[in-house]
Amino acid sequence: MSSPNSVAVHPDCISKFNELKLGKSIKYIIYKLSDDYKEIVVEESSTDPEWENFQKKITDAKASYKGKEGKGPRYAVYDFQYELEGGEGTRNKIVFISWSPDIGTLVFPRMTYASSKEALKNSLNGIGAEVQANNEDEIEYSTILKDISKGKR
Repeated sequence: MSSPNSVAVHPDCISKFNELKLGKSIKYIIYKLSDDYKEIVVEESSTDPEWENFQKKITDAKASYKGKEGKGPRYAVYDFQYELEGGEGTRNKIVFISWSPDIGTLVFPRMTYASSKEALKNSLNGIGAEVQANNEDEIEYSTILKDISKGKR
């Protein structure tokens, strides 16, 4: 049973995640809150393997509330591929990313994203790591690689 203020997870969020997890053709999915802040929806999914393109889409996101616009928090799932040290092979890890910039984000969107994260995360079975990023340094490829390859996140 959900409370009147809870945010729903649209079924497409789960089906798109399962496509990424099982089909391996999708590289990432970006999720956002609907314009009325009542439901988490798929904003975009892509087969583009370039981290920089994904990173730009996340960091350029916008959110509006009561006629004001600011930087937009987002959730994302990224199929992260990396090489193990010592030539031990390649690994894939599905990483859940919660992006909520410290600077330039309106209060209501930021608070709603923070309180809704678990609803989405708990709907996605098979997440290998989680990253909370609040500034652009925390969403750099090398930063995330360092953390997930050592099992820190």
